Amino acid sequence: MAEQRRGERGGRDGRTGAHEVSEPRRRDARAAEASAWRELVATARRTVADGLVVGTSGNVSVRVGDTVLVTPSGVPYDRLTPDDVTGVDLAGRQVLGALVPTSELPMHLAVYGSTGALAVVHTHAVHATAVSTLVPELPAVHYMSAALGGPVRVAPYATYGTDELAENMLRALTDRYGCLLQNHGTITYGTTLTQAYDRTAQLEWMCRLWLTASSVPGLTPSLLTPEQLTAAEERLRGYGQHRA
Repeated sequence: MAEQRRGERGGRDGRTGAHEVSEPRRRDARAAEASAWRELVATARRTVADGLVVGTSGNVSVRVGDTVLVTPSGVPYDRLTPDDVTGVDLAGRQVLGALVPTSELPMHLAVYGSTGALAVVHTHAVHATAVSTLVPELPAVHYMSAALGGPVRVAPYATYGTDELAENMLRALTDRYGCLLQNHGTITYGTTLTQAYDRTAQLEWMCRLWLTASSVPGLTPSLLTPEQLTAAEERLRGYGQHRA
């Protein structure tokens, strides 16, 4: 209540006269946000069903205008309801809901602030996390590396939820749609939740592929050249169905 009263006095602290940055008022979700929240919850539940996260590890977000909807901290995804919508503005100030946003919010906001992303998926996928402990970059063992912008880098380790981790991640994401987080997991982004999730699933699959191939005694996996990846990337741009 004290914070609210200070806001009503025009954002000044009565004791010092200093200006304060007032917190935005919480509001009800708009129709587009309510729809996006339903899709976000479905995507978060899919990460559990597909074995990409365990319990409440990992997190998902989606941007609607200047609002970022994000999974809350420490709440099992199967318990989330339409009334649990959680959202922040692009500065990280909460504007929707009463649940505390994920502790990894700095990473999500860093992606939105530095790319054209409209959705972000972060997981603790087993094979991808294992690879993050072994190499500084996932070797180009499959042409789907091109779908992520090229060989997938590993961001150096930093404590979860910190600005340092977000900064390390952004460097690893340069010209990429996803990266590995050392001793931690994965993060990918896209223009839709489906695209961001598919990139996460592909990254985990490629990590599993490389671990499987490199585990054969006496043999070393063949890797694609930069030229081969570029050719694959060009073909992938025209992949799928195109309506007239």
